[in-house]
Amino acid sequence: MLCLIYSCGLRRGELLKIKPAHIQSDRGVLLIKEGKGKKDRITPIPQKIIDMLRLYYQQYKPSVFLFEGQVKGEPYNERSLNLVFKQAIERSQIKKPATLHWLRHSYATHLLEGGTDLRYIQELLGHSSSRTTEIYTHVSSKKISEIKSPIEDMNI
Repeated sequence: MLCLIYSCGLRRGELLKIKPAHIQSDRGVLLIKEGKGKKDRITPIPQKIIDMLRLYYQQYKPSVFLFEGQVKGEPYNERSLNLVFKQAIERSQIKKPATLHWLRHSYATHLLEGGTDLRYIQELLGHSSSRTTEIYTHVSSKKISEIKSPIEDMNI
């Protein structure tokens, strides 16, 4: 669940509403139905995650939702998902405070640092306004130091 949130930039509620049919492995996309604002969107899903989900599906055989709770056919509980995240943070010995939503923020930040255009990130995250996506334009000083001045290519 945590890998899927990070690898696709999902919100908690979007993850919990995913049904197996929403994964189009042949196209390499995940359909997100009725995200925030009741909007649908698609996002690429990495092959590595598709492979993980195949193993998961074979083992748990979900009937309605991809991630089901104690009752078959019912979605996994939000509170339980938060506990899974908290346990992962503790196991990885991360000392900084963290929230589940930070995985989505990290996805967007890493895409931006990797050179993905802000307009594509806006579309992937399902933001109506580019202003919402612009919060990810905070870049690390490491990346700033890697920017090459245009004068370096001039023969002067």
